[in-house]
Amino acid sequence: MGGAKVVVYGLSTEGYSLACQMAIKGADVHIIDESTPSAISLKSEIAKTYPNVSALKEDEPLLAMEPIDVAISKAQYLFFTPRIRKTGQDTKTEIHSKFKDAAASLKKSSSIIYTLPTGFGGNNENISLLEHVTGFEVGKSIFYYYLPVVDANKLPSVIGSFNGNEDSKLLELLITGKKSKRFVALSSAEHFHAIDILSQFSSLCSILEVCKFAQDEITKTDLSSDQFQNIFLDDMINGLYDLRSLGTSFEGANTLMYLINGGIKGIDGYIKRLIDEIRATLKKNDLKASRTKIAISWTLDQHEMRGDKIEMLQNLTARLRDYIGDVEAYEDPNFDLFHSDKTTIVVACSVEDFENIEKKKKDSDLIIIKANPICEIIQ
Repeated sequence: MGGAKVVVYGLSTEGYSLACQMAIKGADVHIIDESTPSAISLKSEIAKTYPNVSALKEDEPLLAMEPIDVAISKAQYLFFTPRIRKTGQDTKTEIHSKFKDAAASLKKSSSIIYTLPTGFGGNNENISLLEHVTGFEVGKSIFYYYLPVVDANKLPSVIGSFNGNEDSKLLELLITGKKSKRFVALSSAEHFHAIDILSQFSSLCSILEVCKFAQDEITKTDLSSDQFQNIFLDDMINGLYDLRSLGTSFEGANTLMYLINGGIKGIDGYIKRLIDEIRATLKKNDLKASRTKIAISWTLDQHEMRGDKIEMLQNLTARLRDYIGDVEAYEDPNFDLFHSDKTTIVVACSVEDFENIEKKKKDSDLIIIKANPICEIIQ
């Protein structure tokens, strides 16, 4: 592969995973941590030693660095994988500002690969911005690709490309194992991603809405013995950012908009139901709000590109505090719950968090609520 020069803009989980994959293949990779002024050289030994961003940051190995603009100006391929933490309308501004920073030093004949979801038509906006910032014409003197990454370990099977142009070197950088990939037009890649995300949320919301109606214990038990019990809040939020970005592509009412809004409302409705279940648990156990502590256990990846899980945890914590003053979010699986004179209700937001708490429960009088479609309660 002749050591293609690659720069990954954004020390995110997804960016680091891509960077490691390409470094191990022999590419010359630099990764940019947006909080520092330098690009880090990522050698294959480092990629093999540190499986994720947390491990790399904790150990702080000595790594060769160079100024960001120098690294980008040498790049043949620039992967745009920033961490986005603004919400609502500010998201677009944050992305545009980072995209301009990333693209400003690109040289002629280089390629930029955009890995955040754009919704419909978003890539056209990016192309205009890229041409404006660099002064190069896309498809002639600079190249643009779209690869919306939802899961760091599973890249999409299609790569969106301006005019459907193919690039065998890029393909070689991205292929892992026997999985093939193909180039399609940018609009086709947007449509494929939309179908994936809408299918995921239509299926999820069907489960959430039907489980709402399981009121009696027998039905709840039957449903919870099915595969639904292992869908937790953490899984439900995957791709919510993508669904919202799709929603900003349309105005007015159409069937697609109903599907998008249905997905967003389905998640909101689930959060409301989870809070109602917690309140009902207090009532059922004759617990006073002042004598109860709520511990939300949700071990989050702080380095993901999308910030919607972090935002959802803040939202859930704030909404629960309206009813019960003592609400804490725990993002560390090793937290200790047993030094409280209050009754503790733990809300487990992922399979891993639930398994960790279950080990600790033993003889304690913890009440566990699983944030799954049935909102199972374990006492």
